[in-house]
Amino acid sequence: MPNTASITRRSTPTVRIGHVPVGGAHPVVVQSMTNTDTADVETTTAQCAELARAGSELVRVTVNDDGAAAAVPRIRERLDALGVHVPLVGDFHFNGHRLLEKHPACAQALAKFRINPGNVGRGRKRDEQFARMIEFACRHEKPVRIGVNWGSLDQDLLARLLDDNARRPRPKSLEEVTHDALLESALSSAQRAEELGLPHDRIILSCKLSGVQDLIRAYRDLAARCDYPLHLGLTEAGMGSKGIVASTAALAVLLQEGIGDTIRISLTPQPGGNRTQEVIVAQELLQTMGLRSFTPLVVACPGCGRTSSDYFQRLAEEIQDYLRERMPHWRARYPGVEEMTVAVMGCVVNGPGESKNANIGISLPGSGERPVAPVYEDGEKTVTLKGEGIAEAFKQRVEAYVRRTYEERAVDVDTRKASGAATAPLP
Repeated sequence: MPNTASITRRSTPTVRIGHVPVGGAHPVVVQSMTNTDTADVETTTAQCAELARAGSELVRVTVNDDGAAAAVPRIRERLDALGVHVPLVGDFHFNGHRLLEKHPACAQALAKFRINPGNVGRGRKRDEQFARMIEFACRHEKPVRIGVNWGSLDQDLLARLLDDNARRPRPKSLEEVTHDALLESALSSAQRAEELGLPHDRIILSCKLSGVQDLIRAYRDLAARCDYPLHLGLTEAGMGSKGIVASTAALAVLLQEGIGDTIRISLTPQPGGNRTQEVIVAQELLQTMGLRSFTPLVVACPGCGRTSSDYFQRLAEEIQDYLRERMPHWRARYPGVEEMTVAVMGCVVNGPGESKNANIGISLPGSGERPVAPVYEDGEKTVTLKGEGIAEAFKQRVEAYVRRTYEERAVDVDTRKASGAATAPLP
């Protein structure tokens, strides 16, 4: 059944990144980043499209040299030709001021700039080059994410705070001073950007660390000291289960407290691995918390001695893949289907109960039991499947359930559109 959350989000202005609203009362937005050479237009376009089709609502690309900056407008054109209108975010370090001046078409093609205050220069140059970046953002009417990262913290600021700390009667620890420097870098940079003319509602902040508790503390303090929308992400989260668990542990706490307006799961992909995994993890985090719905989720048991066969595991995986494959079609025709739950259970202990609680579910018999699998729809047993074709037969039942259950809602939406009534945007 639909999973809803009663979480009070912190109040922020709405920042518009292309056609995507961030902050305010809008849903938390999923973001990702390419790992291709941006100057390779074909490869980067393909990965941007793949990430967008997986559900990334913003895609960040590295803009690190003239080749990358020159490629951005061409990537934007190719994506638009493919019907992929995902906003692109430019990630600038060290030389962004020069690249934006030399490549105005790049600045125009991007929907947002990401600036790291620790990497725009040192001393007087830092202030000058930061100001030029903000000038380009104002000129092209682009929002800016001021993204502070503990691994590239403004060393001049940190040195000043350490000097001040050394003169205190009771000096803080290095960890505490670094924490203060992270927040000071983000907040003072945002204040400076506004002094330079960037509107308050075109600023997003982030303050990334790689430690779970450090990240939670930093964002709690940042949220208490400003009303800018916040981008969440555990930097250098790592590979595989470690990266997923660490990111989820940190971001779930903050999201539960109403902190966070965009998120990214910064996973290190396996060699040759699919970059879209970070998008799927971000979606599943938001959906399992009840904050958003993206695709029907499969409820499946972990297995036990009653499920010595791996059939139910293979079926659960096949059904989850089937749901993701069908979602582009369903999303266009059946509003609300993304909230559907599907149960694939392995034996008769919890199987019937979980299947009844799902929108549609199947309860396999387990080992040593009669080879029959009852199907439940909206809590009622509708059919018992048998034989080798259970998987295909169950998919047909799911397809029929979607068509029957959500078709009327789709008609309602079309009718309301035709009558001029307002309709809420789909996630």
